[in-house]
Amino acid sequence: MLDNHGFDLWANGYDKSVDITDEKDLYPFAGYKNLMNAVYNAIMVKCPAKILDIGIGTGTLALKLYESGNVIIGVDFSSEMLNQSRAKMPNATLIQYDFSKGLPCELSGEKFDFIISTYALHHLTDIEKIEFIQTLLTHLNSAGTIIIGDVGFQNRESLDKCKISCGNEWDDEEFYFVYSELWGKLLSHCTMMYHQISHCAGILEISHSPTE
Repeated sequence: MLDNHGFDLWANGYDKSVDITDEKDLYPFAGYKNLMNAVYNAIMVKCPAKILDIGIGTGTLALKLYESGNVIIGVDFSSEMLNQSRAKMPNATLIQYDFSKGLPCELSGEKFDFIISTYALHHLTDIEKIEFIQTLLTHLNSAGTIIIGDVGFQNRESLDKCKISCGNEWDDEEFYFVYSELWGKLLSHCTMMYHQISHCAGILEISHSPTE
């Protein structure tokens, strides 16, 4: 698993390596562009919006939202990736922080129309994901949405099938989303929908329960 220094070293070639993998329809980034477009389109229905981007990276998606008039607050633990985002989005608020420890204190009391995360939360275990999502819900406006785009599967059977087909390319140190398993553990806390984008990626939409 890459630490923040590993991501610093990867920063300059990150976007290119993602594009190549997507074009070849290979794990883990097959469907990357379609996934990013789907997240963008979901947000633009309510533009301008206040957006928190967890694991903002080099700002590939955030830049498009920023240029469209949305307010961007981004968190990432890689200083080099944040430097690239800062150069693209000088008026965005960017915070260096390891989200595996929760949210930075600078966001205390902040509420957002959208909280997004793409290809970042698979570094959290399933238990950590649930706890983190519950934290994110406290920072979501009543009509807001959490949108998570990542390596993900409808059920464990689909994940196992992908793992077998990937062979040695599969990363056993990452914890991918399995919607059917998360749904059962979060159902009492929120409303959830899942959309499969490619054979190894999907989008999870989370909002407050109607009764809240």
